[in-house]
Amino acid sequence: MKKISNKKVYHEYEILDTFEAGLVLLGHEVKSIKGGQMHLKGAYVILQKKEVFLVAAHVAPYKKASNIDDYDPYRTRKLLLNKKEIDKLFKTKSIKGLTIVPLSVYTKKGKIKVEIGIARGKTQADKRATVKKRELDRESRRHLMN
Repeated sequence: MKKISNKKVYHEYEILDTFEAGLVLLGHEVKSIKGGQMHLKGAYVILQKKEVFLVAAHVAPYKKASNIDDYDPYRTRKLLLNKKEIDKLFKTKSIKGLTIVPLSVYTKKGKIKVEIGIARGKTQADKRATVKKRELDRESRRHLMN
């Protein structure tokens, strides 16, 4: 399985801290994700009653599964984290201007993991500065190659 990443997050947000979380899934969802049929566009993480959930992540129905007539591809999925990590997320939730976003989905030792990050929104000026820095780095690498 190749890594499924949410590239737009890096443009919209400044990532301050990252966590690796397990994901509670149904059997056919696992097969679908391992086949690369997941999208994180528009997905976000919410915190409720000392639990963490992934909301609005799209997992396409597995084509070979037979009993998925009433399956909702955008259903809310629970994330599995340590108690210390959950406490840290709850502390950062109270800080204004910070949000928790999914960065990527990948497999590790046969398990599907989600990398989530604590993020702060970028202003338009920050976005322009990031693009300018990336172009300067690319230009300097191009000069070094010649």
